Order: sequence, then structure tokens, then C-alpha cells
Amino acid sequence: MSIEVGAKLQGKVSGITNFGAFIDLGEGKTGLVHISEISNGFVKDIHDVLTVGDEVTVKVTSVGDDGKVGLSIRKAQDQPQPEKKPFKREFRDNNRSKPAPKGKPQNSGKQDFDSLMSSFLKDSDDRLSSIKRNTEGKRGGRGGRRS
Repeated sequence: MSIEVGAKLQGKVSGITNFGAFIDLGEGKTGLVHISEISNGFVKDIHDVLTVGDEVTVKVTSVGDDGKVGLSIRKAQDQPQPEKKPFKREFRDNNRSKPAPKGKPQNSGKQDFDSLMSSFLKDSDDRLSSIKRNTEGKRGGRGGRRS
């Protein structure tokens, strides 16, 4: 029996780990169903869903060059999966809906940014120099500057 990707097979649960369940496919072939592929819902503990010896229908999702077989119980179920619609986020730019203020040129954004940046740099330098002044004598040790 050759195992091909996409094939649905019957198997028996031969072992359970915290990350998935091993399925015996017969003829010495074994595959792994990852915990995320057991059910459509969230599975916290595999033992709540499967036990060793359970007969399950699985779908082959991957066959590695080293013989590892990836399986899915979730994809083997015949119920149609709800289509996931891509999330579309709508942005509203409130600034674009307003008319440009009178007396100001339309592309004054460059000047505003430059003035904001220079005021930020000045404020930042002032804060750094004040921090340096206040912590200079407080570094500890003997003979430190006293005020």
C-alpha cells in the first residue's frame, strides 16, 4: 500500500503524546496527527478526544523523504469548512475629509514636521542635560561632590 498525499485512510490510535497522536495505518506504517489537526475546535488535552485503540479516519497531508507521514483527522471529515474571508480593514482619514485651512499652503506638512522635530530635539536635549546635572554627584563612592 502506497501512501499518497490527499488519500483518506482508516487507522488505529497507537500512541498519544502531548503534541499529537500516532496512528497505525497498517503494514508497519505509522503517521502523526498533530494536536492542531485533531478537531476544528481548540483541543487542550488530546486524551479528552482520543484514546489508544480508537479507530479513526485520517487524511494524509504530507509524506516526508524520511518516511514521516503527516495526518489530519480534521481535514478527513466530510463537513464543509466555512470559508474564511480575508480581513479587510477600513481606514478613515479624518484629515482628508476637511478642507485645507485658508491662508496656509496645501503641502505645509513638511514645514510642520521640521518644526515639530526641531522642538522635540531641543526638548530632548534640555531633559538630558537636566538629568546629567542631577545625577552627576549621586554616583556614590567616597569623595563625591557635595552641594
